[in-house]
Formats: sequence, C-alpha cells, structure tokens
Amino acid sequence: MKSIWKELGISSEASSLILESEQKLHEAFAHVEAVSCENTMRVMKAFCDNRIGEAHFAATSGYGYDDLGRDALDRVYADVFGAEDALVRHNFVSGTHTLSTALFGVLRPGDILLSVTGRPYDTLEEAIGLSGEPGSGSLRDFGIGYEEIALDENGKMNLKEIQNRLAANPAIRMVFLQRSCGYHVRPTLSCDEIAEAVQAAKAIRPDVICMVDNCYGEFVETQEPTAVGADLMAGSLIKNPGGGLAPTGGYIAGRADLVKLCAYRLTSVGIGKECGATLGLTKSMFQGFFFAPHVVAQAVRAALLAAQVFETLGYKVYPSPRDVRHDIIQTIQFRSPDELCHFCRGIQKGAPVDSFVTPEPWDMPGYSDPVIMAAGAFVQGASIELSADAPMRPPYTAYLQGGLTYESARYAIMVAAQNIMDGGR
Repeated sequence: MKSIWKELGISSEASSLILESEQKLHEAFAHVEAVSCENTMRVMKAFCDNRIGEAHFAATSGYGYDDLGRDALDRVYADVFGAEDALVRHNFVSGTHTLSTALFGVLRPGDILLSVTGRPYDTLEEAIGLSGEPGSGSLRDFGIGYEEIALDENGKMNLKEIQNRLAANPAIRMVFLQRSCGYHVRPTLSCDEIAEAVQAAKAIRPDVICMVDNCYGEFVETQEPTAVGADLMAGSLIKNPGGGLAPTGGYIAGRADLVKLCAYRLTSVGIGKECGATLGLTKSMFQGFFFAPHVVAQAVRAALLAAQVFETLGYKVYPSPRDVRHDIIQTIQFRSPDELCHFCRGIQKGAPVDSFVTPEPWDMPGYSDPVIMAAGAFVQGASIELSADAPMRPPYTAYLQGGLTYESARYAIMVAAQNIMDGGR
C-alpha cells in the first residue's frame, strides 16, 4: 500500500490521517451498513412482488404504448417509497426540472406556495419567480404566489408559524419542504421531522398538499417522506436512486391523483403516463435502483470520512463525524477562496474521469454566484458520483457528495487533503 501511495504523491502524513480517521468511524460505518441492508431488502421485495423479468427491459419507440417496463418501474418506486403511485422517467432532465414539473402540475392561479424550510435551492428561484425576467413563464407569471418561513436559529422548522400561516390564509395550497441543505449550512430534515411538520400542517388544513424536495436523501434512512405522510416528493435519478447507472431522469412519487397531474404536466392533459418511449433505458434504471441502497451507503461512508479528516485538519464541518446522517451531503468550511479551490481541485484530481482537468469558478446557469465544481463523473453532473461544488462567497463552504465506491471516494478525499496540506501546489 505504501508504494502505491508514494506513486500517487500521497505523503505518509496524509495516509496516516485517513487510517486514523477510519478507526474512529467504526461504529458509524456499522450503522450505515445496517441501513443499507434494510433498504436493500425493501427493494428486493418490490422487485419480487412486481415479478420483474427480462420482458421489462425491452425498448419501446414512438408513442411507447403498453411499455411493460415503464409501468413496472413506476410500481416498484411507489412500493419502495411507500407511495400510491410514481412517475419515473428519463425525460426529466434534472432534479430542478422534476421539481418544477410537480409544482406546475399541482398548483393553479391564485394558489400560494409556502416554503417552510426557508429559501429553496438556487436553481428553483427562477421557476418560482423569485429571480429572472418577468414573463419567462415562472409560477409568479401564472398568478401563483410564494411565501416562506425561515428556519430558526437551530436550523429547525417553526411548526407554530406554519400553523398560523395556514390558519390565516386559505390560499396556501402547498407546504414545500426541502430535505437537504442546498447551499446553506443547516441540518438536513429527518423523516421524523418531516412527519412532524406534515402532521402539524394537516391538523390545521387537512387539504393542504405537503411536498418534499427529496434530492440527496433517498435510502439514507429506512423510510422516505411519502411513507411518513408527505403527499408528494421528487428527486433526480443521477443522484441517490439511480445508483450510478441511470444515465438521466427523475421521479415523482406520492398520492395517485397528484402524480397524475404531474404526468399531465410532463406530457399532456389526457396523455399523462400512458405514453413515452423508454428507448432501451429501462434496464439501467431498474438496475440502478437495485444498486441504490448499497451505493448510497458508500456515499454516506465517504461523507463521514471527509468530515473526520477535515475536522482533524482544523476545519469546520457539518454534519460532524458523530452526527446521524439524513442525506449524503458533507459541508466543509474553508478559510479563504484559495483553500476552497485547492480542495475542489484535489477532489477532481482524485476522480476516475477528467482527473487532468483543473476546476475554475464560473457563472453556472441558475446560480447567483460563480460556482466552482469538481465532477469527474461517468454521468455528467451525477451527484451520486463523488463531486464537490461551492458558490464563491463567504464563508467559502464546499458541498461534497457522492461516491460510487467507498474505496474510490477515499482516494479522492486523500488527494484533496494532500492538496490542502501542499497549499495547492
């Protein structure tokens, strides 16, 4: 092992740091593996109950009528996520597109969207109408209002204020919860917290729709938001549930009537889920979902390792290596923009794809600040593969996520730590 570390430019200091960190994480790793085992059994049951076979992997073209695989994949997702129905499609180009489809599918002019976890992720701002040009087709352009409730000083939802808003304004049609932190340093919502918020909202307004942005959270716990009361949730297949094999796509799961409206938005009213050729992608989507609990466990282990390593090096990390995880994201706060860049470039250098590329901050579409992104992935932009990105603004926080295998993520974290120690040389 020492010889290969030397060939890769890894110092004995950096390698010792990794080994010592792993020793401290023994119990946390065991918990992650237990969650993975339980989630895998749920996925296996859904595959068996729905009698998944070779016929479900056949490609369809054109209208895609009577696509057995497409319909079965929806049922498998719904069963695993504890939902009435699901819409799993390669046609979704990103998590933002998937979430936007759900919002436009369900909300109507005069409705109000209430975000109870503060400002949503940056890329949703234009879809809602919080930024961008008027007349671009945002929710606001269609007469759909927006309100938000900030999290408290501990990063928790204000349940009393949620109830007060719902009691005071019958136009609030949807309560929106973002499970993960986005570009903020705050706790990720656990399924228990989501259940509590849903119960609080529905105690005042049983008709209100509770929707969860579930990106980065799938399979980190043994339950999902729709299994604990959420009416609707959505996520990306190039994050957790795609298992690193889905080449693109997204999913929406929840109440059957709401999923139907979302399908009408994706295709057309009157068509919904009945059309849509799968073009030979169904097998990779099934197989990715099969692998997902294991792959997510690899990513969570990588996040724990990064937290332990960079905390030892003196940086602020969140969550800490001692915290229970509810998503795959690890934040690391650096002291300067240079250190932030050194870290991201180290992650890129440790990637299997494009390791020779040097990331630079740039103005990415949908973001208000220049963003630096390390993403040496087999699937472009796949957050379940190890990546690190950060807006170039104080407090210079990097958001690390993913890792198809713990071993490869471990190597990249080692390279990033070495790059920090070397000052980016």
